[in-house]
Amino acid sequence: MERIKRLLREAGISDWIVCRTEERTAELFFVKKQLDTRRIKDVEKYAVTVFRTDERDGKKLRAQTDVTVLAAMTDAEILDAFKGAYFAAQFAMNPYYDLPDPVAAPCREATGALAQQAPEQSAGDMAKALFAADCENGAFLNSAEIFVIRRHMQVISSPGTDVSWTEAKVNGEFVVQAKEPEDVELYGDFAYTELNTDALTEKVKEALMFVRDRAHAQKILKSGTYDLLLTGENVKQTLWFYGDRAAAHMIYPGYSTWKIGDDVQGDTNGERVTITLRALAPYSTEGIPMRDRKLLENGVMQSVHGRNRFCRYLGAEPTGDYRKFSCDNPGTMSFADMQKRPCLWAVTFSGFEMDSFSGHFGGELRLAYLIEDGKLIPVTGGSINGSILDAQKDLVFSTDRYTEIGYDGPYAMLLKNVAVAGTDAE
Repeated sequence: MERIKRLLREAGISDWIVCRTEERTAELFFVKKQLDTRRIKDVEKYAVTVFRTDERDGKKLRAQTDVTVLAAMTDAEILDAFKGAYFAAQFAMNPYYDLPDPVAAPCREATGALAQQAPEQSAGDMAKALFAADCENGAFLNSAEIFVIRRHMQVISSPGTDVSWTEAKVNGEFVVQAKEPEDVELYGDFAYTELNTDALTEKVKEALMFVRDRAHAQKILKSGTYDLLLTGENVKQTLWFYGDRAAAHMIYPGYSTWKIGDDVQGDTNGERVTITLRALAPYSTEGIPMRDRKLLENGVMQSVHGRNRFCRYLGAEPTGDYRKFSCDNPGTMSFADMQKRPCLWAVTFSGFEMDSFSGHFGGELRLAYLIEDGKLIPVTGGSINGSILDAQKDLVFSTDRYTEIGYDGPYAMLLKNVAVAGTDAE
Protein backbone atom coordinates (compact mmCIF):
# COMPACT_ATOMS: atom_id res chain seq x y z
CA MET A 1 0.00 0.00 0.00
CA GLU A 2 2.82 2.40 0.82
CA ARG A 3 4.45 1.61 -2.51
CA ILE A 4 1.22 2.41 -4.34
CA LYS A 5 0.86 5.74 -2.54
CA ARG A 6 4.47 6.65 -3.39
CA LEU A 7 4.00 5.79 -7.06
CA LEU A 8 0.75 7.76 -7.23
CA ARG A 9 2.69 10.82 -6.05
CA GLU A 10 5.40 10.17 -8.63
CA ALA A 11 2.72 9.99 -11.34
CA GLY A 12 1.39 13.39 -10.27
CA ILE A 13 -1.96 11.97 -9.12
CA SER A 14 -3.37 13.75 -6.07
CA ASP A 15 -6.89 12.27 -5.92
CA TRP A 16 -7.33 8.52 -5.60
CA ILE A 17 -9.05 5.60 -3.86
CA VAL A 18 -7.36 2.25 -3.24
CA CYS A 19 -9.32 -0.90 -2.39
CA ARG A 20 -7.11 -3.76 -1.21
CA THR A 21 -8.44 -7.33 -1.29
CA GLU A 22 -6.67 -10.22 0.39
CA GLU A 23 -8.55 -13.48 0.04
CA ARG A 24 -8.19 -17.18 0.64
CA THR A 25 -10.34 -19.49 -1.46
CA ALA A 26 -11.05 -23.19 -1.17
CA GLU A 27 -12.42 -24.74 -4.37
CA LEU A 28 -13.93 -28.20 -4.89
CA PHE A 29 -14.91 -29.67 -8.27
CA PHE A 30 -17.03 -32.83 -8.45
CA VAL A 31 -17.97 -35.17 -11.27
CA LYS A 32 -21.04 -36.96 -9.95
CA LYS A 33 -20.02 -37.82 -6.35
CA GLN A 34 -16.33 -38.11 -7.13
CA LEU A 35 -14.04 -35.25 -6.10
CA ASP A 36 -12.19 -34.38 -9.31
CA THR A 37 -10.14 -31.33 -8.30
CA ARG A 38 -9.32 -29.56 -5.05
CA ARG A 39 -7.64 -26.17 -5.02
CA ILE A 40 -6.54 -23.60 -2.42
CA LYS A 41 -5.76 -20.06 -3.60
CA ASP A 42 -4.34 -17.04 -1.81
CA VAL A 43 -4.68 -13.78 -3.74
CA GLU A 44 -3.80 -10.18 -2.95
CA LYS A 45 -4.81 -7.41 -5.33
CA TYR A 46 -5.39 -3.67 -5.33
CA ALA A 47 -8.11 -1.84 -7.25
CA VAL A 48 -6.84 1.72 -7.70
CA THR A 49 -9.19 4.46 -8.91
CA VAL A 50 -7.37 7.58 -10.12
CA PHE A 51 -9.19 10.89 -10.57
CA ARG A 52 -8.29 13.74 -12.90
CA THR A 53 -9.69 17.26 -12.55
CA ASP A 54 -9.71 19.81 -15.41
CA GLU A 55 -11.48 23.02 -16.32
CA ARG A 56 -12.96 23.64 -19.77
CA ASP A 57 -15.01 26.65 -20.88
CA GLY A 58 -15.10 27.80 -17.28
CA LYS A 59 -16.56 24.52 -16.03
CA LYS A 60 -14.85 22.27 -13.55
CA LEU A 61 -14.75 18.65 -14.71
CA ARG A 62 -13.64 15.33 -13.26
CA ALA A 63 -12.93 11.85 -14.65
CA GLN A 64 -11.93 8.56 -13.11
CA THR A 65 -10.20 5.43 -14.40
CA ASP A 66 -9.46 2.12 -12.72
CA VAL A 67 -6.18 0.23 -12.51
CA THR A 68 -5.63 -3.26 -11.07
CA VAL A 69 -2.29 -3.62 -9.27
CA LEU A 70 -0.72 -6.92 -8.19
CA ALA A 71 2.04 -7.18 -5.62
CA ALA A 72 4.24 -8.98 -8.17
CA MET A 73 4.32 -5.94 -10.48
CA THR A 74 7.48 -3.85 -10.58
CA ASP A 75 7.53 -0.15 -9.69
CA ALA A 76 8.03 0.67 -13.36
CA GLU A 77 5.00 -1.38 -14.39
CA ILE A 78 2.79 0.21 -11.75
CA LEU A 79 4.00 3.73 -12.53
CA ASP A 80 3.41 3.18 -16.25
CA ALA A 81 -0.14 1.94 -15.54
CA PHE A 82 -0.91 4.97 -13.37
CA LYS A 83 0.41 7.44 -15.96
CA GLY A 84 -1.54 5.71 -18.72
CA ALA A 85 -4.76 5.79 -16.71
CA TYR A 86 -4.32 9.45 -15.80
CA PHE A 87 -3.64 10.36 -19.44
CA ALA A 88 -6.70 8.44 -20.67
CA ALA A 89 -8.95 10.11 -18.09
CA GLN A 90 -8.83 13.43 -19.96
CA PHE A 91 -10.93 11.91 -22.74
CA ALA A 92 -13.80 10.89 -20.42
CA MET A 93 -14.56 14.05 -18.47
CA ASN A 94 -17.84 14.50 -16.60
CA PRO A 95 -19.29 17.25 -14.42
CA TYR A 96 -17.24 17.69 -11.26
CA TYR A 97 -18.12 15.81 -8.07
CA ASP A 98 -16.50 15.51 -4.65
CA LEU A 99 -14.88 12.26 -3.52
CA PRO A 100 -16.55 10.35 -0.65
CA ASP A 101 -16.20 12.03 2.73
CA PRO A 102 -13.22 10.68 4.72
CA VAL A 103 -13.84 8.13 7.44
CA ALA A 104 -11.36 6.21 9.60
CA ALA A 105 -12.27 3.32 11.87
CA PRO A 106 -10.85 0.07 13.33
CA CYS A 107 -11.24 -3.15 11.40
CA ARG A 108 -14.75 -4.67 11.51
CA GLU A 109 -14.51 -8.44 11.90
CA ALA A 110 -17.20 -10.73 10.49
CA THR A 111 -18.67 -13.35 12.82
CA GLY A 112 -20.00 -16.86 12.26
CA ALA A 113 -18.49 -20.19 11.27
CA LEU A 114 -18.00 -19.27 7.62
CA ALA A 115 -15.91 -16.22 8.54
CA GLN A 116 -13.94 -17.87 11.34
CA GLN A 117 -13.15 -21.45 10.36
CA ALA A 118 -10.75 -22.47 7.58
CA PRO A 119 -12.32 -22.17 4.09
CA GLU A 120 -11.34 -25.75 3.28
CA GLN A 121 -13.33 -27.00 6.28
CA SER A 122 -16.37 -24.97 5.25
CA ALA A 123 -16.07 -26.32 1.71
CA GLY A 124 -16.20 -29.85 3.09
CA ASP A 125 -19.28 -29.05 5.17
CA MET A 126 -21.08 -27.61 2.15
CA ALA A 127 -20.10 -30.61 0.00
CA LYS A 128 -21.77 -32.94 2.49
CA ALA A 129 -24.89 -30.78 2.42
CA LEU A 130 -24.85 -30.72 -1.39
CA PHE A 131 -24.85 -34.50 -1.75
CA ALA A 132 -27.19 -35.17 1.18
CA ALA A 133 -30.12 -34.63 -1.17
CA ASP A 134 -28.75 -36.83 -3.98
CA CYS A 135 -31.08 -39.73 -3.31
CA GLU A 136 -34.00 -38.99 -5.65
CA ASN A 137 -35.27 -41.81 -7.82
CA GLY A 138 -34.82 -40.99 -11.50
CA ALA A 139 -32.52 -37.96 -11.00
CA PHE A 140 -28.96 -37.33 -9.82
CA LEU A 141 -26.22 -34.73 -9.46
CA ASN A 142 -24.14 -34.73 -12.61
CA SER A 143 -21.44 -32.27 -11.49
CA ALA A 144 -20.86 -29.52 -8.95
CA GLU A 145 -18.44 -26.76 -7.96
CA ILE A 146 -18.05 -25.18 -4.51
CA PHE A 147 -16.10 -22.02 -3.69
CA VAL A 148 -15.57 -20.74 -0.15
CA ILE A 149 -13.99 -17.29 0.01
CA ARG A 150 -12.74 -15.45 3.09
CA ARG A 151 -11.63 -11.86 2.49
CA HIS A 152 -9.90 -9.03 4.29
CA MET A 153 -10.80 -5.69 2.68
CA GLN A 154 -9.20 -2.29 3.16
CA VAL A 155 -10.07 1.05 1.55
CA ILE A 156 -7.89 4.13 1.77
CA SER A 157 -8.25 7.40 -0.11
CA SER A 158 -6.45 10.68 -0.67
CA PRO A 159 -9.03 12.65 1.40
CA GLY A 160 -8.15 10.47 4.41
CA THR A 161 -10.37 7.38 4.43
CA ASP A 162 -8.86 4.30 6.08
CA VAL A 163 -11.32 1.50 6.84
CA SER A 164 -11.11 -2.27 6.78
CA TRP A 165 -13.31 -5.29 7.37
CA THR A 166 -13.51 -9.04 6.89
CA GLU A 167 -16.18 -10.99 5.06
CA ALA A 168 -16.87 -14.51 3.88
CA LYS A 169 -19.16 -16.23 1.42
CA VAL A 170 -19.77 -19.60 -0.15
CA ASN A 171 -21.06 -19.96 -3.67
CA GLY A 172 -21.15 -22.57 -6.35
CA GLU A 173 -23.10 -24.26 -9.09
CA PHE A 174 -24.36 -27.70 -9.94
CA VAL A 175 -25.99 -29.63 -12.76
CA VAL A 176 -28.76 -32.14 -12.11
CA GLN A 177 -29.73 -34.77 -14.67
CA ALA A 178 -32.52 -37.22 -15.44
CA LYS A 179 -32.25 -39.79 -18.21
CA GLU A 180 -35.76 -41.24 -18.57
CA PRO A 181 -37.94 -40.85 -20.54
CA GLU A 182 -35.88 -37.97 -21.92
CA ASP A 183 -32.25 -37.18 -21.14
CA VAL A 184 -32.28 -33.63 -19.71
CA GLU A 185 -30.12 -31.43 -17.49
CA LEU A 186 -30.89 -28.37 -15.37
CA TYR A 187 -28.40 -25.84 -14.01
CA GLY A 188 -28.51 -24.50 -10.47
CA ASP A 189 -26.41 -22.13 -8.40
CA PHE A 190 -26.22 -20.95 -4.81
CA ALA A 191 -24.56 -18.29 -2.67
CA TYR A 192 -24.66 -17.63 1.08
CA THR A 193 -22.88 -15.48 3.65
CA GLU A 194 -23.48 -18.11 6.32
CA LEU A 195 -22.69 -21.82 6.54
CA ASN A 196 -26.26 -22.53 5.47
CA THR A 197 -26.09 -26.29 4.94
CA ASP A 198 -29.82 -26.95 5.38
CA ALA A 199 -30.74 -24.38 2.72
CA LEU A 200 -28.31 -25.94 0.23
CA THR A 201 -29.67 -29.44 0.82
CA GLU A 202 -33.22 -28.21 0.23
CA LYS A 203 -32.17 -26.34 -2.91
CA VAL A 204 -30.59 -29.44 -4.43
CA LYS A 205 -33.55 -31.58 -3.40
CA GLU A 206 -35.89 -29.19 -5.19
CA ALA A 207 -33.67 -29.13 -8.29
CA LEU A 208 -33.67 -32.93 -8.47
CA MET A 209 -37.45 -32.93 -8.33
CA PHE A 210 -37.58 -30.32 -11.10
CA VAL A 211 -35.23 -32.18 -13.46
CA ARG A 212 -37.13 -35.42 -12.93
CA ASP A 213 -40.36 -33.64 -13.86
CA ARG A 214 -38.65 -31.88 -16.77
CA ALA A 215 -37.83 -35.30 -18.23
CA HIS A 216 -41.58 -36.07 -18.24
CA ALA A 217 -42.75 -32.59 -19.28
CA GLN A 218 -45.07 -32.26 -22.29
CA LYS A 219 -45.34 -29.55 -24.94
CA ILE A 220 -49.03 -28.92 -24.38
CA LEU A 221 -49.05 -25.33 -23.13
CA LYS A 222 -51.61 -23.21 -25.01
CA SER A 223 -51.20 -19.52 -25.76
CA GLY A 224 -53.25 -17.18 -23.65
CA THR A 225 -53.32 -15.14 -20.46
CA TYR A 226 -52.47 -16.87 -17.19
CA ASP A 227 -52.07 -16.04 -13.54
CA LEU A 228 -48.31 -16.56 -13.18
CA LEU A 229 -46.54 -18.02 -10.17
CA LEU A 230 -42.84 -17.14 -9.80
CA THR A 231 -40.55 -18.60 -7.12
CA GLY A 232 -37.04 -18.28 -5.70
CA GLU A 233 -34.49 -16.50 -7.89
CA ASN A 234 -37.17 -15.41 -10.36
CA VAL A 235 -38.93 -13.48 -7.57
CA LYS A 236 -35.64 -11.84 -6.61
CA GLN A 237 -34.89 -10.74 -10.20
CA THR A 238 -38.38 -9.37 -10.72
CA LEU A 239 -38.50 -7.38 -7.47
CA TRP A 240 -35.06 -5.84 -8.05
CA PHE A 241 -36.85 -3.73 -10.68
CA TYR A 242 -37.67 -1.40 -7.78
CA GLY A 243 -34.04 -1.30 -6.66
CA ASP A 244 -32.84 -0.45 -10.14
CA ARG A 245 -35.40 2.27 -10.73
CA ALA A 246 -34.49 3.96 -7.42
CA ALA A 247 -30.75 3.92 -8.18
CA ALA A 248 -28.94 7.22 -8.65
CA HIS A 249 -27.32 6.07 -11.92
CA MET A 250 -30.82 5.55 -13.36
CA ILE A 251 -32.39 8.74 -11.99
CA TYR A 252 -29.64 11.24 -12.86
CA PRO A 253 -29.66 10.64 -16.66
CA GLY A 254 -33.46 10.48 -16.67
CA TYR A 255 -33.90 6.75 -17.28
CA SER A 256 -36.07 6.78 -14.16
CA THR A 257 -38.31 9.65 -13.09
CA TRP A 258 -38.83 8.30 -9.58
CA LYS A 259 -38.18 10.51 -6.58
CA ILE A 260 -38.50 10.16 -2.81
CA GLY A 261 -42.13 10.31 -1.75
CA ASP A 262 -43.51 8.95 -5.04
CA ASP A 263 -46.11 6.20 -4.88
CA VAL A 264 -44.29 4.05 -7.45
CA GLN A 265 -46.77 1.17 -7.18
CA GLY A 266 -49.89 3.19 -8.00
CA ASP A 267 -53.43 2.03 -7.33
CA THR A 268 -53.50 -1.55 -6.05
CA ASN A 269 -55.90 -4.32 -5.19
CA GLY A 270 -53.14 -6.64 -3.93
CA GLU A 271 -50.23 -6.28 -1.54
CA ARG A 272 -48.27 -3.05 -1.16
CA VAL A 273 -44.54 -3.67 -1.62
CA THR A 274 -42.09 -2.93 1.20
CA ILE A 275 -38.38 -3.35 0.44
CA THR A 276 -35.25 -2.75 2.55
CA LEU A 277 -31.73 -2.48 1.12
CA ARG A 278 -29.43 -4.69 3.21
CA ALA A 279 -25.74 -3.96 3.81
CA LEU A 280 -23.58 -7.04 3.21
CA ALA A 281 -20.46 -5.14 4.33
CA PRO A 282 -19.88 -2.19 6.69
CA TYR A 283 -18.32 -0.13 3.87
CA SER A 284 -18.50 0.02 0.09
CA THR A 285 -15.43 -0.38 -2.10
CA GLU A 286 -15.34 3.45 -2.24
CA GLY A 287 -15.12 3.58 1.56
CA ILE A 288 -18.70 4.78 2.09
CA PRO A 289 -20.28 3.58 5.37
CA MET A 290 -23.21 1.26 4.58
CA ARG A 291 -26.31 0.46 6.61
CA ASP A 292 -29.74 -1.02 6.03
CA ARG A 293 -32.02 1.50 4.31
CA LYS A 294 -35.74 1.42 3.61
CA LEU A 295 -36.26 1.60 -0.17
CA LEU A 296 -40.04 1.24 -0.41
CA GLU A 297 -42.64 1.50 2.34
CA ASN A 298 -46.04 0.24 1.18
CA GLY A 299 -45.18 1.13 -2.40
CA VAL A 300 -43.84 4.61 -1.60
CA MET A 301 -40.19 5.37 -2.41
CA GLN A 302 -38.14 6.22 0.69
CA SER A 303 -34.55 6.63 -0.55
CA VAL A 304 -32.16 6.97 -3.48
CA HIS A 305 -29.07 4.76 -3.48
CA GLY A 306 -25.87 4.34 -5.44
CA ARG A 307 -22.21 5.07 -5.87
CA ASN A 308 -20.64 8.36 -4.89
CA ARG A 309 -20.59 10.11 -8.28
CA PHE A 310 -24.28 9.90 -9.18
CA CYS A 311 -25.47 10.52 -5.63
CA ARG A 312 -23.37 13.68 -5.58
CA TYR A 313 -24.93 14.80 -8.86
CA LEU A 314 -28.40 14.40 -7.35
CA GLY A 315 -27.49 16.11 -4.11
CA ALA A 316 -28.26 12.88 -2.27
CA GLU A 317 -26.27 11.12 0.43
CA PRO A 318 -23.83 8.61 -1.16
CA THR A 319 -24.89 5.17 0.04
CA GLY A 320 -22.63 2.69 -1.78
CA ASP A 321 -23.71 -0.19 -4.00
CA TYR A 322 -26.15 -2.65 -2.43
CA ARG A 323 -25.92 -6.33 -3.33
CA LYS A 324 -28.80 -7.56 -1.16
CA PHE A 325 -32.37 -6.55 -0.41
CA SER A 326 -35.27 -7.92 1.57
CA CYS A 327 -38.93 -7.89 0.65
CA ASP A 328 -40.50 -7.32 4.04
CA ASN A 329 -44.04 -8.31 3.10
CA PRO A 330 -45.10 -11.19 5.38
CA GLY A 331 -47.32 -12.61 2.64
CA THR A 332 -51.01 -13.42 2.66
CA MET A 333 -51.14 -16.95 1.23
CA SER A 334 -49.13 -20.11 1.82
CA PHE A 335 -47.31 -21.57 -1.16
CA ALA A 336 -49.36 -24.74 -0.75
CA ASP A 337 -52.58 -22.72 -1.13
CA MET A 338 -51.16 -20.89 -4.16
CA GLN A 339 -50.72 -24.25 -5.86
CA LYS A 340 -54.42 -25.03 -5.36
CA ARG A 341 -55.60 -22.26 -7.69
CA PRO A 342 -55.48 -22.33 -11.52
CA CYS A 343 -52.20 -20.78 -12.65
CA LEU A 344 -48.92 -21.38 -14.43
CA TRP A 345 -45.94 -21.95 -12.13
CA ALA A 346 -42.87 -20.95 -14.16
CA VAL A 347 -39.88 -22.75 -12.64
CA THR A 348 -36.85 -22.61 -14.94
CA PHE A 349 -36.08 -20.60 -18.04
CA SER A 350 -33.47 -20.75 -20.76
CA GLY A 351 -32.81 -17.18 -19.62
CA PHE A 352 -35.11 -15.10 -17.41
CA GLU A 353 -34.86 -11.35 -18.08
CA MET A 354 -36.11 -8.34 -16.12
CA ASP A 355 -35.81 -5.07 -18.06
CA SER A 356 -35.53 -2.22 -15.58
CA PHE A 357 -36.08 0.38 -18.30
CA SER A 358 -39.44 -0.89 -19.57
CA GLY A 359 -40.60 -3.02 -16.64
CA HIS A 360 -41.03 -6.06 -18.89
CA PHE A 361 -39.98 -9.51 -17.76
CA GLY A 362 -39.99 -12.85 -19.51
CA GLY A 363 -38.14 -15.76 -20.96
CA GLU A 364 -38.42 -19.12 -22.68
CA LEU A 365 -39.76 -21.85 -20.43
CA ARG A 366 -37.70 -24.96 -19.79
CA LEU A 367 -39.98 -26.22 -17.04
CA ALA A 368 -43.32 -25.00 -15.77
CA TYR A 369 -46.29 -26.55 -14.03
CA LEU A 370 -49.75 -26.00 -15.42
CA ILE A 371 -51.98 -26.10 -12.35
CA GLU A 372 -55.57 -27.16 -12.99
CA ASP A 373 -58.02 -28.54 -10.41
CA GLY A 374 -55.18 -28.77 -7.89
CA LYS A 375 -53.09 -30.99 -10.21
CA LEU A 376 -49.56 -30.02 -11.30
CA ILE A 377 -48.86 -30.92 -14.94
CA PRO A 378 -45.18 -30.55 -15.99
CA VAL A 379 -44.90 -28.64 -19.29
CA THR A 380 -42.04 -27.31 -21.39
CA GLY A 381 -41.73 -24.90 -24.28
CA GLY A 382 -43.36 -21.55 -24.90
CA SER A 383 -42.50 -18.25 -23.23
CA ILE A 384 -43.89 -15.60 -20.92
CA ASN A 385 -43.99 -11.85 -21.51
CA GLY A 386 -45.26 -9.70 -18.65
CA SER A 387 -44.89 -6.22 -17.20
CA ILE A 388 -44.33 -5.55 -13.52
CA LEU A 389 -45.90 -2.12 -14.06
CA ASP A 390 -49.15 -3.84 -15.02
CA ALA A 391 -48.91 -6.76 -12.59
CA GLN A 392 -47.95 -4.77 -9.47
CA LYS A 393 -51.53 -3.71 -8.80
CA ASP A 394 -52.53 -7.31 -7.96
CA LEU A 395 -49.45 -8.85 -6.31
CA VAL A 396 -49.82 -11.73 -3.86
CA PHE A 397 -46.82 -12.90 -1.81
CA SER A 398 -46.39 -16.25 -0.10
CA THR A 399 -45.98 -16.63 3.64
CA ASP A 400 -43.15 -19.09 2.84
CA ARG A 401 -39.71 -17.41 2.85
CA TYR A 402 -36.57 -17.74 0.75
CA THR A 403 -33.06 -16.57 1.66
CA GLU A 404 -29.77 -16.43 -0.22
CA ILE A 405 -26.84 -14.03 -0.50
CA GLY A 406 -28.73 -11.28 -2.35
CA TYR A 407 -32.32 -11.71 -1.19
CA ASP A 408 -34.52 -12.38 1.81
CA GLY A 409 -38.26 -12.45 1.26
CA PRO A 410 -41.28 -14.37 0.06
CA TYR A 411 -40.49 -17.61 -1.76
CA ALA A 412 -43.36 -17.15 -4.22
CA MET A 413 -45.16 -14.28 -5.93
CA LEU A 414 -48.42 -14.48 -7.86
CA LEU A 415 -48.93 -12.09 -10.80
CA LYS A 416 -52.28 -11.93 -12.57
CA ASN A 417 -53.07 -11.91 -16.29
CA VAL A 418 -49.61 -12.43 -17.79
CA ALA A 419 -49.32 -13.15 -21.53
CA VAL A 420 -48.00 -16.60 -22.44
CA ALA A 421 -47.00 -17.83 -25.89
CA GLY A 422 -47.65 -21.56 -25.78
CA THR A 423 -46.23 -24.37 -27.84
CA ASP A 424 -49.19 -24.03 -30.22
CA ALA A 425 -47.54 -20.79 -31.37
CA GLU A 426 -44.21 -22.45 -32.14
